[in-house]
Parts: sequence; C-alpha cells; structure tokens
Amino acid sequence: MTTLSRILAVLLMCLLPLAANAGDVSSVPLTSTPGDPARGQDIVRDTGRASCLICHAISAMPDRDQGTLGPSLDAIATRYTEAELRQRIVDARTLAPDTIMPPYYSNEGLVRIGSRWAQSTIYSAQDVEDVVAFLMTLGD
Repeated sequence: MTTLSRILAVLLMCLLPLAANAGDVSSVPLTSTPGDPARGQDIVRDTGRASCLICHAISAMPDRDQGTLGPSLDAIATRYTEAELRQRIVDARTLAPDTIMPPYYSNEGLVRIGSRWAQSTIYSAQDVEDVVAFLMTLGD
C-alpha cells in the first residue's frame, strides 16, 4: 500500500462523522458458522477492502507499512474477550463515541455516505466472525 493510499484511507475514516451508541452486540456470534482464523487473517491483511493494518500493527505479520494510528493488535486476545473484540469490530462507537475506527458491521448514524454504500456494511457477519477468530489467536 502506498503512502498516499494509506493517508487517503485514514482521512476517509476521520471524515466519517460518527453517531454515538449505535447499539451493543450481544456476546452471541453473528453467524452459526464458527469463525475461520485463516480467512480472518486474510481479511485483516486485505488492502483491497479495509485492511486493519492501515491503522494497526501486528508484529508477527510480515506486511510492510503497518499502521500506528490505532493500538497494536499484538496479544489482543489477552486484553479483550471474544465478545469485546466483536463489539469493537461491529461498531466501536458503542464503547468510545469519539473513535475514528469505522463501524465494520453497522451503518447506523452515518452521514455523507454515498447511496451506493448506504445500505451495506464494510464486513459481512461471517467476515466479522472470521476476523474475531483470527484476533483470538493473537495471545502472548
């Protein structure tokens, strides 16, 4: 990912006005299919979508130019439960209303969204579960 692409991605996230308290997700998975950690890792790294590595870093991953805007995801599974990680991915605004992290599985309360994207989410329910499964492998 080029520096310009990275800057544009961060800028886009900063420009999304976020509404507070879009609703909590229960501790119950969003799908009946268990998350696939390998697929979750692919999603985390996918620069064609919404790579988590734009803002976050995972030292065990070889990807260049990992982000420093958000906290490191190293050992994230020791700091948060599966449900807490799911909530942060679905919509971190419910935990931190002023966050710049975009909601990946919610479109509630967003403004200035193009009509093409207004009724869709960045991730599908299965994508969320796969990313959570991957993050849960990031222990000590």
